[in-house]
Amino acid sequence: MTTQRRSYETGHQPKCLVIVDDTAEWDRAVYYASRWAIRVGGGVVMLRVIEIEDQNQQWLGVADIMRAEAEDAANEALDRASGRANGIAAITPERVIREGDPTEQILDVIDKDVDIVMLVLAANPGPEGPGPLVAEMAEAAGSFPIPVTIVSGSLSDADIDALS
Repeated sequence: MTTQRRSYETGHQPKCLVIVDDTAEWDRAVYYASRWAIRVGGGVVMLRVIEIEDQNQQWLGVADIMRAEAEDAANEALDRASGRANGIAAITPERVIREGDPTEQILDVIDKDVDIVMLVLAANPGPEGPGPLVAEMAEAAGSFPIPVTIVSGSLSDADIDALS
């Protein structure tokens, strides 16, 4: 990825990217990103990645139904997250739905939007670990094209308010 960030140039606005997934802690990332956006006068891009297994051609009709159901679920999740961001910071986030490998889709969204300056993820505070996406990003952090902020899933709204 060689796309130069342009977020602080005239006509641009810094944005952070938040992944809205099925984890319990996604709300912590949305809360942090929304607070950050209001503090810096920036925006938020919310990404939901649909992971559809390889579909057999003979089951194309079933695959289409599964894809439509996944898109409906993605829109519902983004509706909840957008409502949360609007309630926190009176902002209307951009919404992106992609299909495929989450890491590849995250990198592609960042590459295509030169105003994204930070990826915000939330880590599971439980004994099962931070979550697969956080673990994967931690391994790639040294070569990632933008800063990655990982918010602890155990932080309260007041804790995040004090940090952002």
